[in-house]
Amino acid sequence: MKNLYRELKNRQQKEMNAFPVGACYSKEQFADMMHQWGMTVNDTDKIYSIGFGCYIRKCDHAAFHEMLDRHEQERKAAIAADKTGNGYIYQMFLAELADHEYCITYDYEDTFNALGLTVEEINADKRLLRGLQKAERDYLKHCEDC
Repeated sequence: MKNLYRELKNRQQKEMNAFPVGACYSKEQFADMMHQWGMTVNDTDKIYSIGFGCYIRKCDHAAFHEMLDRHEQERKAAIAADKTGNGYIYQMFLAELADHEYCITYDYEDTFNALGLTVEEINADKRLLRGLQKAERDYLKHCEDC
């Protein structure tokens, strides 16, 4: 079965990877990044830190945030379009439970954090709760079969 969640996530990751983000963890790497952008190491007024040693050019700031906002809206729209919780929502939880090795930890925290969801949000939405319960059941059954 086609996993709509993985497709969306992979497409968004591909777009993020193509965006001109610089990552550097030393003075040499910083100098290389600035050189690649046609700047000197003293042109720090032309870049923004986005954390974790990553930078974007100020001229790309609006496009970067537009992309992040659009990605968030696409995720929300995909959740909203799943009227039962048995489609995208189920696939979303199934993928993240596996990615965070739920069968070992039996802890939802990493899964919920990866999805930007809280326990309260999930409990308040029958579709989210149904999708989570179905994904957990199917994921654990798969783990038992292995």
